[in-house]
Amino acid sequence: MGSVEEMHTWILKMSHLSVLAVVTVFFMIPAGLLSDMRDPQDLDGQQLAQRSTFMHHRLKRGWIWKELFVPEEDPTSHVIGQLKSDSDRGEFSIKYILSGEGAGDLFEIDEYTGEIRTLKKLDREEKAFYVLQAQAINRRTNEPEEPQSEFIIKVQDINDNMPRFQNEPYVSSIPEMSPVGTTVAQVTATDADDPMFGNNAKLLYSILQGEPYFSVEPKTGIIVTSWPDMDREAKVEYLVVVQVKDMLGLSGGYSSSTTVTVSLTDVNDNGPTFQQLTYTFAVPENAAVGTTVGRIMAEDGDIGINARMTYSLKDDLEGSSTFIIKTDPVTQEGVVLLAKPLDYEVKRQYVMAAEAANDHVDTRFLPLEEFRDRTTLRVVVENVNEPPVFLSPLYEWEVPENAAVGTVVGNVSARDTDTDNSPIRYSIDKRTDATKAFKIDPNKGTIAVAKALDRETTEWHNMTVEAKETTQNHLSSTVVVFIKVLDVNDNMPRLARDYQPYICEGTQAGELIQLLSAVDPDDPVEGHHIYFSMVPEEHINPNFTIRDNQDNTAGIVARRSTFTRKDQTKYLLPVVVADSGSPALSSTTTLTIGVCSCQPAGHCPTGGVEALALTMSVSMQTLLGILVCLAALTDVIKSTST
Repeated sequence: MGSVEEMHTWILKMSHLSVLAVVTVFFMIPAGLLSDMRDPQDLDGQQLAQRSTFMHHRLKRGWIWKELFVPEEDPTSHVIGQLKSDSDRGEFSIKYILSGEGAGDLFEIDEYTGEIRTLKKLDREEKAFYVLQAQAINRRTNEPEEPQSEFIIKVQDINDNMPRFQNEPYVSSIPEMSPVGTTVAQVTATDADDPMFGNNAKLLYSILQGEPYFSVEPKTGIIVTSWPDMDREAKVEYLVVVQVKDMLGLSGGYSSSTTVTVSLTDVNDNGPTFQQLTYTFAVPENAAVGTTVGRIMAEDGDIGINARMTYSLKDDLEGSSTFIIKTDPVTQEGVVLLAKPLDYEVKRQYVMAAEAANDHVDTRFLPLEEFRDRTTLRVVVENVNEPPVFLSPLYEWEVPENAAVGTVVGNVSARDTDTDNSPIRYSIDKRTDATKAFKIDPNKGTIAVAKALDRETTEWHNMTVEAKETTQNHLSSTVVVFIKVLDVNDNMPRLARDYQPYICEGTQAGELIQLLSAVDPDDPVEGHHIYFSMVPEEHINPNFTIRDNQDNTAGIVARRSTFTRKDQTKYLLPVVVADSGSPALSSTTTLTIGVCSCQPAGHCPTGGVEALALTMSVSMQTLLGILVCLAALTDVIKSTST
């Protein structure tokens, strides 16, 4: 099979050439030389300890070898090495035995020659090495010719796995206008092949799609920008396709690709811009305050907070106080609203400057003045045929109640504010003047008394007057007229009630017999003042007198003390009541004063019946007899009915 040195040189040569199907053979070397060649890292601690114990007890050092190699994924069975004892003279007296991982299943040994052969193809990614044990037994004595020794069969890697990207899908975002070299994302791929053997697992990244805007660092997979000032308003999203190859990108290797979705986020690199130099709107003159006149819009290529703007009307131009403008937070439009009433006949057109300015600015991208723009706003007032307008919102007049029919109370006036200035006709709403106490001149609006007035019946007259255009539209409006009827002294005062005074027998002179009061329906400005007196006579009344209390009351006072029923049962006393009007009015009421036999407390016990009887000149006995007869007659009638 050749010398050991030749075999060793051949194996090293084949390794340097990266031959995939390598048959590594076992070779015997002196023990001293082995200690310099064996790599302690190929065995674990327990294996090294066993090896050390064995080397201290054996007499020969020829039964030792290096690891063997077998290429993965090779389906053919072939010899990968040979075990041979120094005692083997080729007489087949030595029996070789193999045990350990894969013995008999993946590997077998020729018990006569010591050749080790593979039985199946191996997968390095499944298992990278196998630890086996070998024995050399003397066939005649069945004694170990060599002690059991351990060795390793390593599975050599071939490039049978393609690289695969981890953590897909890849999505990233960067601000627009980012400088060249800005990190976008990092893609990472792994390869199941052996990274320590050749270039099978050495990966290289490259860009398949996305240049010249992006580039990738070949070894790390870091994607960076390679194009300056990428503009989101020009393109929002980019698809970057990155390829990874093993074998350092050499031909014959495997590759795979992934897609990175890169979005540009917005920065404020655009200011608002009006697309029209002038906006023209029309609004009717009768539009209510708060009416939307129109909407204007400044375009801004940015989005979100960078596109938010505030509109304003500049105060240095005409009409800025008649209109206001607000920003619609949803559409970012400027909404022009009416702030004051319009009048076509006063002003027919308004011209203003409207400005839109970004709420948030970033002077890294634009100068400050470019974050605002102006346009001209023109509002045309449209004429509307309006109803007549009264010169006063209401009218209030006064008229004395004794005003003669035809007396003018006042005048209402309305005008047509439209340019054609239509004639006006006036009328009183009949529903508001049921008494028809007033009339109005249909052409002049003059209101006059139509019938006699009485303040004591109706003090206020509230009516509605209508003004109507005589044109075909017949537009109309109304106004309320209040007329107060003023009082005049046209009612006589009178006693407050029907007095029935009486005087007791034994009344002393100067005693008060009856307190009187009076009423007057009139309404003097400073209140009533009523005077009480007796009818003037040639002789003073010897029985009674009237004492005026100067507070609209008066008392009847006895002038003597000799009143008896036998002398006279009643007295007549005329009382004069006068007011303080101009001219003064008065009334006379004659009171009947009866004479009564009063109880000690001063009350008339008969409640006036006795006085009535005396007036009729009938004695008390006669009156009682009449009452008894009436009672008896009543009983007879009841008995007859039964």
